[in-house]
Amino acid sequence: MLYDVRLELHYDYVASVHGDRHLVRVTPVSIPGVQRVIAAALSFSPRPEQETTFTDFFGNIVTTIAYSGYHDHLDVKLTARVQVEEQPPAADLSPTLPRLAEEIAALWSLAADAPHHFLAASPRVPLDRAITGYARDVTGRAGSVKAAAMELCLAIHRDFKYDKDATKVDTGPSEAFALKRGVCQDFAHVMIAGLRGIGIPAGYVSGFLRTIPPKGKPRLAGADAMHAWVRVWCGPHAGWLEFDPTNAMPAGVDHITIGYGRDYSDVSPIVGVLRTSGGHHAKQSVDVIRVE
Repeated sequence: MLYDVRLELHYDYVASVHGDRHLVRVTPVSIPGVQRVIAAALSFSPRPEQETTFTDFFGNIVTTIAYSGYHDHLDVKLTARVQVEEQPPAADLSPTLPRLAEEIAALWSLAADAPHHFLAASPRVPLDRAITGYARDVTGRAGSVKAAAMELCLAIHRDFKYDKDATKVDTGPSEAFALKRGVCQDFAHVMIAGLRGIGIPAGYVSGFLRTIPPKGKPRLAGADAMHAWVRVWCGPHAGWLEFDPTNAMPAGVDHITIGYGRDYSDVSPIVGVLRTSGGHHAKQSVDVIRVE
């Protein structure tokens, strides 16, 4: 499947800012056998005085920008063409949960994709007794790690309501779990906390999702959004598999990956420091267009 992706992030500052530095993670990555970035371009307004690009520990593309002069807005624009490969259904080669612990212990690796990085609490995902108990309840009859992950994915979709006004970007999974409301970031964090709580390594995926309008309705430009889902380590034979609790499904050909991390803090679209005396207003626009 071939897609054209366009992203615009716009920030209006109440008062002029200066001396700001930002890390930007919005550029999709090429993943062998999964997706290929054919072309990608990232631009900023005003133009940064300093701009560099590097690959972080988890393999994500990070662009750094810096300004010394005063400015009252910041625009980030991404255009990319990405090919996503359809993955054939695979047999469940994941172990039982007790066996998984043995397989993790036998894996002597601290590479970026090693499960050891994704078992403990992380900056935005503490281990929570209530979430762990919930995960244990809904996965109790699952015969494998993959089945347990799918059960929790489906349960979150069933028991939580999508509500963009219920939470904020800094809302923690414990609060979102208590509300049983939130957005894709919240659902991903709750699922990650639940899986880690029962001993299954789980991480955060940032990306884009192509949305299809209702039959007979036109597609609205800019109506797509950045998205988040979960990757789960299902043993050395099955490897990492991805699940989307917001939509109760395995991640598929309509999911375009930007990057991986332990939680949102590792792959937030933009983070930085600046000098100012006021707040800001932000807008986001995303288009994911299938290329016939």
